[in-house]
Amino acid sequence: MHKPGHRTTNTPMKKTRVICMLFIIMAGCVMYTRGGQPQIPEKEIAHRIVMQIDSFSTLITNQLLPAALDRQADPERLRQLFLESRMAYKKFEWAAEYFMPTTTLNVNGPPVPEGEPDGRVLLPSGLQVIEADLYPRYDPAKRQEIVSLLRSLIADCTNYRSYYQHATILKWQVWDAAKLEAFRVLTLGITGFDNPLAKNGLNESAGSLRGVSEVLAGYPADDDNLKLTFGKAILYLETNADFDNFDRAVFIADYGNPLTAAINRVQQSLNLSQIRGRRLLRQNAATLFDPSAFDASAYTAYPEDTSTANKIALGKKLFFDPGLSGSGTRSCASCHQPDKAFADGIVKNTVLGSQLLLKRNTPTLLNAAFQPVQFADMRENTLEGQARDVIENKLEMHGSLKLISARLSHDTVYSRLFAAAYPKSEGTGIGQKEITGAIAAYVRTLSVLNSRFDAYMRGNRSAMAADEVSGFNLFMGKARCGTCHYMPLFNGALPPLYEKMDAEVIGVPADPKGGQINDDRGRNAITHATVDDHGFKTPTIRNAAKTAPYMYNGVFASLEEVIDFYDKGGGAGMGINIPNQTLSPEPLKLSVKEKAELIAFIKCLDNQ
Repeated sequence: MHKPGHRTTNTPMKKTRVICMLFIIMAGCVMYTRGGQPQIPEKEIAHRIVMQIDSFSTLITNQLLPAALDRQADPERLRQLFLESRMAYKKFEWAAEYFMPTTTLNVNGPPVPEGEPDGRVLLPSGLQVIEADLYPRYDPAKRQEIVSLLRSLIADCTNYRSYYQHATILKWQVWDAAKLEAFRVLTLGITGFDNPLAKNGLNESAGSLRGVSEVLAGYPADDDNLKLTFGKAILYLETNADFDNFDRAVFIADYGNPLTAAINRVQQSLNLSQIRGRRLLRQNAATLFDPSAFDASAYTAYPEDTSTANKIALGKKLFFDPGLSGSGTRSCASCHQPDKAFADGIVKNTVLGSQLLLKRNTPTLLNAAFQPVQFADMRENTLEGQARDVIENKLEMHGSLKLISARLSHDTVYSRLFAAAYPKSEGTGIGQKEITGAIAAYVRTLSVLNSRFDAYMRGNRSAMAADEVSGFNLFMGKARCGTCHYMPLFNGALPPLYEKMDAEVIGVPADPKGGQINDDRGRNAITHATVDDHGFKTPTIRNAAKTAPYMYNGVFASLEEVIDFYDKGGGAGMGINIPNQTLSPEPLKLSVKEKAELIAFIKCLDNQ
C-alpha cells in the first residue's frame, strides 16, 4: 500500500491513457442506458449521486466507524479507511457543494470554529476535523470525538439522500456545477486546502475530476475532445502525485485551463451559458484567467444601478475632492494614492487634523471590488458602504453625506455631472446614494488582472522566469500560501464562487521581533466571538510589492519579513500565546532559495 500523497506506476503511459479513457466512456454508457432503457441524463445523474452517497455512508458505517470504536484500533488501518472515505466523498463533491452547501459545510468544512455577526459560534465538524485527529499521529484520547463526528456524517448522508431522491436537477445546473468543480480542483484541490495533513489532495483531485467526467459522458452532446481532455488531466494528477514537488503551473496551464475551456465550449454548444444570477466569477468564463472572467460589479449595493462612463467620471472627481471631509483637507486619494498602488506607503496614516495615528495601515484599493467584504474587520459588504463609512468616520474624514449632498446640489459643475450620471434623479437634488454609488463605480475601475502571472496563464510562457514559476509552485504547495490567498485573485474570497470570506487569525505581532500580539482585536469587535479575537480579512497580495509596509498594523517593512513570519508559523510559532490561531504554528522550513522564489513570484502579481 502506498503512502497517502504518493503514487508509483510501472504501466506504460499509452496503456494507462487507453484504460482511463475506456473507463470514462463505459461509465457514461452505463449512466445513459441503465436497465437497458434510455434515461433522461439528469434523472440518471440524481440516481448516480444517491448511489455514491450510499457508498460513502456504507463505508463509514460498516468499516470506519467500527474501526474507530475499537479501543485497540490500528492507526494505519484508521487512516487508510479515512482516505478511502474521503475519496468516496470526492466522487460526488461536485453535486454536494453545488446543491447542498450547508450540509456540505458539515461534511467537509474547515476545521476551525466560525464566529457569526450575531455572536454565535459555529463549531466545526466533518472530514477535516477527523483528519486532525488522525494526522500526523492518532490520539486515542480523540476516539470518542471521532466516533461522534462519524455518526454525524452518517446523519448528513441521510440529508443528502433525501434531497437527491426528490430533487429536480436541470441540465444547465449539471454543466455549471461540473465546471465549478474543475475550478475548485485548480484553486483548492491541488493546494491541499481540505486535507493539509494527509497531503492526498492530488489523488483526491483526480477522483473529483473522474466523478465529473463520468457524469458529463452521459450527454450525447459531449465530444471526444472533452473526454480526452479529462483523461489527460486525471492522468497527470495520478502519475505526478508527489505533493511537494507537483508542478502546479504546468498542470493549470496545460491541463486545467484546457479542461475548463472544453467544458465551457460544450455549455455554449448546448446553449447553457445563460447567467442565472450575478456571480463574481462569471458563469460563462472559460478559464479563471479570461480577461473578463470576474465581474467587478457583482457585489454592488445597488444591482439596478449600472456603471456608466459618466458615473465613473463623477466618482473619480469625488474621489479626489477634499471637500468630502469635514475639514476640507482630506480626500479619498489622500490615503489611497494612485502612484502608490492606491495605498499610502506609510505604517499608519494620521487621525484627521492631528498627529495621532489611525488604528490600521491603509490597504490598496486595487481589485477591492473582487472581495465580498470590505475593511480589515469585514464590517461592510460593499464598496458603497465602505465609502460611506470612511467619509463619515470621525477619525478619517469626519464628513457628513447629508451636508455634502446639500453643498454639491448648489455647485453648478457637480450638478451637471450628477445630471449626466443619474438622469432619472434630475430635479430631485443630489442624494447620498448617488454620491457613494459614483465613488464605488470609480473604485471598480481599479479592478485589473493583467500581471505577468496572468499573461503566463493566458499562454505566454516567457512572461515568467524559472524562479518565478518555482515560487508559484511553492506558493500553491509547500508554503501553503494558496490555502488562504486563493488563486487567481489571491485574496481570501473562497473559490469557486468567491462569495465567502472568513476572518483568519495569524498572530500578527506588535513589533517585528514578536513577543506580544498586536492589540487590535479585529473581527472580534464586530462579532464579539472569542474565535474571532485578532481575526482579520485576508487581503490580496496582488501588487503587494508596491504596497509596503505590511499587515494591518504595518509591522513588517518588507516581503522578506512577511515570508519569515509565515515560515516560523505566525505569532504562535514566534512564541506568542494565541490559542485561536487559524494559521498552523508549525514552521514551513523554507530554504533561503525558496523564500527568494516566493518573493519573485509575488512580484509577478504587480499590474502591468
